[in-house]
Amino acid sequence: MLRKIGSSRFVQHALGWLLASYLRFVRWSSREVLIPENARALIYDNAPGILTFWHGQHFMQTFFRLPGDRCYVMISRHGDGEINAHAAELLGMSVVRGSGAQRKDQVKKRGGIQALRALLGLLEQGEHVSMTADVPKISRVAGDGIITLAQLSGRPILPVAVVCSRRIDFKSWDAASVALPFGRYAIVTNKAIWVPRDADAAAKEAARRELEAELDRLYATGYAAFGQQDPGANREKVRLARAKREAEAGPHEGNA
Repeated sequence: MLRKIGSSRFVQHALGWLLASYLRFVRWSSREVLIPENARALIYDNAPGILTFWHGQHFMQTFFRLPGDRCYVMISRHGDGEINAHAAELLGMSVVRGSGAQRKDQVKKRGGIQALRALLGLLEQGEHVSMTADVPKISRVAGDGIITLAQLSGRPILPVAVVCSRRIDFKSWDAASVALPFGRYAIVTNKAIWVPRDADAAAKEAARRELEAELDRLYATGYAAFGQQDPGANREKVRLARAKREAEAGPHEGNA
């Protein structure tokens, strides 16, 4: 019965409205810190781009958006995704439904291929797009989808971290955090990562690893600004997953 109620579109949209309202209040009651001070300019100077972040921190990504900004965010098709999608739309984002997957045979089922095509078309139209760097259930291991999107579109990946000084940290697979009001939030960015259209497998793997390292650095910088440590960093599951991925990819030379 509870599962049936939770799958109701009315209930999902009601929860999405509550989430959006809560995030508006958190942002209104909190003080913004930009690292560096021209963080937003670094993003706009590379428009259109592919904004990206770690899964689990995605609730705070709407804090980066200013009124009037346009951005299309990729959100999964499952029930929780419907809640997040409705909240994102209420907060002024446009939504593309679909997600990546751990196994290649799951990508089509989850709408990853269709979503990738939609995001590619939006970039060609000059629109910013946004997606998590990691795929569901494999925390903080950058996936191939975002690298492929950057290669095919010729547009840069723009890593961004948004972290909050007051928050609730969960022991979920993605080390999710939910911000609390009356604190501070840091928006941290640094550089664009480009993937050449003619990049071979080694170059794409180098770009993928560079993205992982850059996001780790941005989140560490954001939390350090509040005298804190990244609660999602240095987890054994992440180290093992990265080691497995790198072993499967094999050695590479240089950077992308």
